[in-house]
Order: sequence, then structure tokens, then C-alpha cells
Amino acid sequence: MRDNSPSLIPGLVICGLVILSAAVSCAQLAEKPKPATSQYTFAPTPSWQDEFDYSGKPDAAKWSYDLGDHGWGNNELENYTSNIENAKVENGNLVITAIKEPSGKQQYNSARLVSKGKGDFTYGKFEIRAKLPKGRGTWPAIWMLASGNEYGNKGWPDNGEIDIMEHVGFDQDRLHGNIHTKAFNHAIKSNKGNNIVVKGLSEDFHVYTCEWTPEAITILVDGNAYFTFKKEASYQWAEWPFDKPFHLILNIAVGGNWGGQKGVDDSIFPQKMKVDYVRVYPLVTK
Repeated sequence: MRDNSPSLIPGLVICGLVILSAAVSCAQLAEKPKPATSQYTFAPTPSWQDEFDYSGKPDAAKWSYDLGDHGWGNNELENYTSNIENAKVENGNLVITAIKEPSGKQQYNSARLVSKGKGDFTYGKFEIRAKLPKGRGTWPAIWMLASGNEYGNKGWPDNGEIDIMEHVGFDQDRLHGNIHTKAFNHAIKSNKGNNIVVKGLSEDFHVYTCEWTPEAITILVDGNAYFTFKKEASYQWAEWPFDKPFHLILNIAVGGNWGGQKGVDDSIFPQKMKVDYVRVYPLVTK
């Protein structure tokens, strides 16, 4: 048999060099640094808060009132007042009370507290511990609106809305978290949001949280995230107006396009939303 081994050596050497070269190239690719991505966290202590450890009217340095009986764009049935019967601090809680009683042009009165001009925030972690009212016709909310009107038609929904907590009394155990923008809102059936079943919303305190960064808005209850809205690369202000200051709103509406879908049970009133604390933790960029 003829011995061919010497003639194989150059081929083996070349093949080995090709394999070695490929291995080196793969190793170099593997070691190439990945593009840096932004990482966000929140400060461990609040930069703005109300612990409601006093008595009387809500702290005027932190809260103002939205007032009126005009339906608030939702055909609501309450008149929002600044009366202490509708909003007071006692026993360590802010208590917002909706009452069945003629007020202004309406047959109910309630309160809608706002931090605008006293607590305006761009990004952050917003944490509110609260116990909700109960009964058909109630529509409590913990939410945020833009403090300025810089986009589009200078109003809702162009400048955005963040709903940290919405609840309607005819669907007692269901909690809602939503965002609204010009491109995404319920009026054009493109709303972005989610809901979750939580027992004891009106019997126990729960912690409602929004984590807002330049890249995403996440809504949580008791530390459980159930809705995240991410900023896509293609988004402009119509999809993502969430780069300007927003303020907090706490209220109980009565009736309205959503809250009153199944009518109002007058026998349930008065109804209260109790708020143990409101805490805002600023964004920290790593």
C-alpha cells in the first residue's frame, strides 16, 4: 500500500490555521463590549411626601383643590368642594368623603386634591397606601396629569395621563392601571392599560405604585407589577408625552361615563377613601 501521509501534512496545517483563525475571530466577537443601556433606580428616601400625621384640612403647602360641578368631561354627578367634610386629615389618614347631598348643580359632593404647583415631578417612584370606597356608583382614582400644556392641542389627552389606581364600585374586586396619550386613549379605543383582581380593596389598605422612567411606566399593587408601558424607539410626543412634569390627583367621583355605567346606589353613601401616605422617590441614573 502506498504511504500518503507526507502529502497530507501541508493540508492539515492549513486546515488547522483556518480553524484557529475562526476560533480567534469568534473569541474577539464574544469579547466585544455590548452597547451601553440606561439603568434606572429610585432614591431610598422620598423627596416629597405627606404622612398625614396631623389633623384638620390637608396641608396647603402640598395640596390644592379642583373645584366644580360641571361633570369633568365624564358626566360625573358630584360637585368637588374644598369643604372639610369632603377632605380632612384625622387619625393618621387623609379621608376623602363622597356624600349624597345637594351641592352646586349636583346631588352629590366630594373632593379632588391636586399637588399641581406644589408637587410636580418628572420621573420617579410614586407610592400611595390607601383603602378604597365601596358600592355601585363610586369611582375613586389615584392618578397624574401633566402640569403644563406643551403638546398638541394643549389639553387632554395630548399631554398625557397616568392612572396609578382606578376602581369602579360595580366591579368591586377589579383594579385598573392605565395611561392615556393622543395616540393611545379610550376615546379612540386604543387605550393602553391592564387590570387585576385584588380582594379586600375596600376592607384593607393596599400600596399603589407607579415607577416612571424615561423608558417605561410600570403600575404595581402591593409590589406586584401588572402593567408596563414601554417607550418604543419610534414614539414621538403623541405616543409618549411622559417627559415633562406631572402632578398627583386624589379623588372620588360619583357616577359618570364609567363609574355610573350601572347606575348609582344612593343607599351606600357616605363613602370614603382613606390615604395613609403619599411618597415620591426621585429617579437615580446609574
